[in-house]
Amino acid sequence: MIEVTPGIRIAEDELSFSFVRASGPGGQNVNKVSTAVQLRFDAANSPNLPEAVRARALRLAGRRATTEGVIVLDARRHRTQERNRQDAIDRLMALLQRAAEPPKPRTSTTPTRASRLKRLDDKRRRAAVKRARTQRDEE
Repeated sequence: MIEVTPGIRIAEDELSFSFVRASGPGGQNVNKVSTAVQLRFDAANSPNLPEAVRARALRLAGRRATTEGVIVLDARRHRTQERNRQDAIDRLMALLQRAAEPPKPRTSTTPTRASRLKRLDDKRRRAAVKRARTQRDEE
């Protein structure tokens, strides 16, 4: 089990990995060894995710989430398969930790009296400038 937050744990068998050849540094090794990792996590059908966290995770994933609710992460920063695998897991955990934080509720505010008066005063000044321009054009 991988611990995302104290209340949320994900079983390792929910993660599936596929390995492909990566572009970039690696010398001759780059053509022989599949070091890039593609992690797939089925967030829509995960029994360990609360519904609110699942919805926020899919929204945060954006293009990395498929229409079926599978989050797909590519990791190819490192030269070794193990480091790329760990990098993909770390990025998934960071995404799920961000999704686990409930959004801060918005508190509605009203403009202060001074700010309302300032806005109206600025509007009057701007209107006076425009009025002065039109009077000159008529002459």
